[in-house]
Amino acid sequence: MAKKLESTLINMILSLVLISMVMSAALGFVYMKTKDPIEAASRQKEIAAIKQVLPEFDSDPVADKTEKDGVIVYQVSKQNQPVGFAIKTFTDKGFGGHVEIMAGFLPDGSINNVVVLSHKETPGLGTKMTDPKFSYQFLGKNPAEFILKVKKDGGQVDAITAATVSSRAYCDALQRAYTTLKMVNDSLSAKQ
Repeated sequence: MAKKLESTLINMILSLVLISMVMSAALGFVYMKTKDPIEAASRQKEIAAIKQVLPEFDSDPVADKTEKDGVIVYQVSKQNQPVGFAIKTFTDKGFGGHVEIMAGFLPDGSINNVVVLSHKETPGLGTKMTDPKFSYQFLGKNPAEFILKVKKDGGQVDAITAATVSSRAYCDALQRAYTTLKMVNDSLSAKQ
C-alpha cells in the first residue's frame, strides 16, 4: 500500500507547479495544432470581404497590403490592371464602441461598396448601418466631393433614424479609409 503524501506547503506548491506545467504544455500543443487553420480561415474571411467590396480581380490582395495606423489597404488588380483598393478600417465612435468596415474604392477614388465587418451597435437601431438602404447612399460617391458626415453635422449623409451616433461612426470609419487611401496613393506616386 502506498504511503499518503503529507499535506505541507512545499507539497502543495510542487503540485500546483506540476499541474501548471502540464496545462501550459497542453495549451501550447493545442495552439500549435490550431494556429495554421485559424490563420487560413482568417485569410479566407479577409478575401471574401474584399470580393464583396470590389469588382472581380485575379491578384492576391493579402500579399499586396499596406498598413497605416491600424487601417489596412489591399491593392487589387486584374491582368495587371488596377481594379481598386479594399480598405479595412475602424472607428471607436460607435454607440456600442468599436466598428469595423471594409470599404472598396475604385481607381478614380469613388466608393464601390462598403461592408460592416463587426460592431456592437444597438439591435434594431444602430444595426441598420448594415442595411442596404443606408449603405447604398455611398455607392459611386467620391469622398473628395461627397462630404462624409451626417446632414446634421453639415455633411451629405442621411443618418439612420434614431441612430445618429452609429451613422456618424460609419462615416468616421469611411473617412478614415479615404484619408488612408490618399496617403497610400501619395506615397505610391512619390515612388514612381
